[in-house]
Amino acid sequence: MIKGESHRFLSAWSAIRKLFKVPINAPGSNGEDQRTLVASTVPLFEPFICRSASVRHPTPGIPKQRISHGKQAASASQSPVSVTLPMQIGIDSFAAAISDPTTGATLTPAERLNHLLDEIELADNVGLDVFGIGEHHRPEFLDSAPPVILAAAAARTKNIRLTSAVTVLSAADPVRVFQEFATLDLISNGRAEIVAGRGSFVESYPLFGLQLDDYDSLFAEKLDLLLKIRDNTHVHWSGQHRPALTGQGIYPRPLQNPLPIWVGVGGTPASFVRAGTLGLPLMVAIIGGEPHRFRPLIDLYRKAGARAGHAPEKLKVGLHSIGFLADTTDQAADTFYPGYAHTFNEIGKERGWSKTTRAQFDATRGPTGALLIGDAQTVAEKILSVNEALGGIARLTFQMGVSTLPHQKMMRAIEILGTQLASMVRKSLATVPDGT
Repeated sequence: MIKGESHRFLSAWSAIRKLFKVPINAPGSNGEDQRTLVASTVPLFEPFICRSASVRHPTPGIPKQRISHGKQAASASQSPVSVTLPMQIGIDSFAAAISDPTTGATLTPAERLNHLLDEIELADNVGLDVFGIGEHHRPEFLDSAPPVILAAAAARTKNIRLTSAVTVLSAADPVRVFQEFATLDLISNGRAEIVAGRGSFVESYPLFGLQLDDYDSLFAEKLDLLLKIRDNTHVHWSGQHRPALTGQGIYPRPLQNPLPIWVGVGGTPASFVRAGTLGLPLMVAIIGGEPHRFRPLIDLYRKAGARAGHAPEKLKVGLHSIGFLADTTDQAADTFYPGYAHTFNEIGKERGWSKTTRAQFDATRGPTGALLIGDAQTVAEKILSVNEALGGIARLTFQMGVSTLPHQKMMRAIEILGTQLASMVRKSLATVPDGT
């Protein structure tokens, strides 16, 4: 086990043992037994690894909204308290600049970013709640400076919330992150948010002179500083990875008080515990496998928050999911698959994954799989099922741009999302009594 993996694993085990009051001398308290116990309690799958999990299909004739998930559903009554909140629906983008694998068409970076701004403006016009921009430092993505893209979008929109998805906080200076998003908040008249995470790619670490062995400690320390800056104009702080602050003022201050900060996570239990303990809203990347398998981790988050004294309504859960919409389910799948396969196969070459096939793709977009691909009705029913399986979610964002898609088809997908799907989901959730 490499040093970074060992540190994250032991942190996860320590958090689980304390949270569930596992005795120190209990089975699995040392050595490889720990790995077995943690793996059987809450699966340790990172966001891109879990894509290969098998997908089960429900028994024919069972309504999709009432799909049972075996032991997971049976234990729901023992789960921590969650609060029904209106579900925000939006989009995340990585500003992909990849040639269309079907036609070979390639946009210039300027064309792609102008299309992206058109997409954000349309999302606002059709009533979507939020648009997020990721952060990557790779040739196939144009999102290395999310606040700049979001500021340009702020000038063309009125209501939609503008967020990172995610800010790679481990590789950034929290002072500059806060200043950039506080400025965005002023430009947008109070619509800025931050989703802080560690990122699933690692190019930013050597780029900014950081060590991967410090993967977790960098994030923990910088999140602590970011929260202190949010709460205090003049900050006194010292840490291991950044020069101390001795009362300097951090400006400008945002319009919103406090500026919303979410924690973006993959599948590491300690990350869920940390977010819950801090009382921060949680954004979970589920891009493969079956979403209901994340219920133990989400329960872990809610239980950690409750133990720390945070009210249930403060412990919001959001999902970042790969999805795409068209007028028919077949159209959505056929349009989206070529780019999806191309992107995941290219990443797979770096990470040692098996080649993505159409059969795997079709299975993962099935009733219990993670992909939200289809017509509005099909995807709305699936969202309601996921919402029930996970004990209620407050936000769902569609990652529709894992690869370049024809601009008009992307615009049509956004139109369907805002004018059809979002209203279906909101209407269905509005008729569900509290506590069900």
